[in-house]
Amino acid sequence: NVRGADKVTFSVHCHNDLGLAVANSIAAVRGGARQVECTINGIGERAGNASLEEIVMLLATRGDAVGGLHTGVVTTELARTSRLVSRLTGYLIQPNKAVVGRNAFAHESGIHQDGVLKERTTFEIMDATTVGLEANQSVLGQHSGRHALRQALEELGCRAEGQGLNA
Repeated sequence: NVRGADKVTFSVHCHNDLGLAVANSIAAVRGGARQVECTINGIGERAGNASLEEIVMLLATRGDAVGGLHTGVVTTELARTSRLVSRLTGYLIQPNKAVVGRNAFAHESGIHQDGVLKERTTFEIMDATTVGLEANQSVLGQHSGRHALRQALEELGCRAEGQGLNA
């Protein structure tokens, strides 16, 4: 309902006080905003702002849900940029941070490891390389299964089958 709306760029600027900055930013984009004010790692006043890497990857993986919108961001630089900002600001990246946290592409659960080894997209909607990481990772732990153990052993040049995986 804005007169001359075709000559105006609507922008959105959300704070993350309730953990909804990215969701609210995307809602604004769906409503016509074409500029999102956001920050690397979501840093900002109080609880922070909308996270650039989350918005960019949402548009890259689910852009069809917002009318095919996209950004010009080089996604393979996201992880590196995130770590640079963390080093420069002194704000640590929480391990479970979406997109760039060290656990974002790590799997310990046997069912997840098995699924990812068989077909990565079973448990990952984006490939780790699309954000600039080398690969996802299986973390061997108490929840790991035989498939991940066999894979890890093979990467070390060892072969184990059947009962050898139970020892």
